[in-house]
Amino acid sequence: MSELRLVVFDVDGTLIDSEHNIIAAMTEAWAHMDLGVPEPADVRRIIGLSLVEACQVLLPWAPGNLHRAVAESYKQAFRALRLLPEREEPLFPGVREALDELEAAGWLLGLATGKSQRGVQSMLDSHDLHGRFINIQTADDNPGKPDPTMLRRASAETGIDLARMVMIGDTAYDMQMAKSAKVAGLGVSWGYHGLQELHDAGAVQVVDSFDTLTDIAAALIGDIPCA
Repeated sequence: MSELRLVVFDVDGTLIDSEHNIIAAMTEAWAHMDLGVPEPADVRRIIGLSLVEACQVLLPWAPGNLHRAVAESYKQAFRALRLLPEREEPLFPGVREALDELEAAGWLLGLATGKSQRGVQSMLDSHDLHGRFINIQTADDNPGKPDPTMLRRASAETGIDLARMVMIGDTAYDMQMAKSAKVAGLGVSWGYHGLQELHDAGAVQVVDSFDTLTDIAAALIGDIPCA
């Protein structure tokens, strides 16, 4: 078994606080398509899914062509919002320090996200995170969460065993994906799904901050004893 270790992060709701932009863009997309106004709580629930799948969940009665049209309208609205200075998507507290500590402890870093490649690149640009993640899986090249393909591809592309990986995310979709891939799932409490949902979906543990992330990740793959 390889001694390399990989921690894979979700993006929205885990690394960055993007809820306000996602809700605003979806609201604008619905208005453009004369669909009324989506419930913010409903939009919050679909954060983490690939875009067309999210539209399917929000509009279960609509045909596929409408889902795709809403998704395209959302993309246009989101790109416009991102250019506004008041629409920044900040890193959650402790993210940069946690990445530094994980790398210092010998972990390799990856991303698995419902964002597009373009969206990920924008996030990396905004927060000067280029070069931090050796493997990036997006909705452009994979089935959406909770399908386990993103994690399996990350393992295949890096040569790191699934048993030496930890998935960190804020939604049940992240934890279901990890469980299906037989990867340890670590939930975070500051995102878009509740604690019980994370546990029910397969989270081995849920953390309230990034402070102890390095030790917990090591414990989840058996490198140090669990507390």
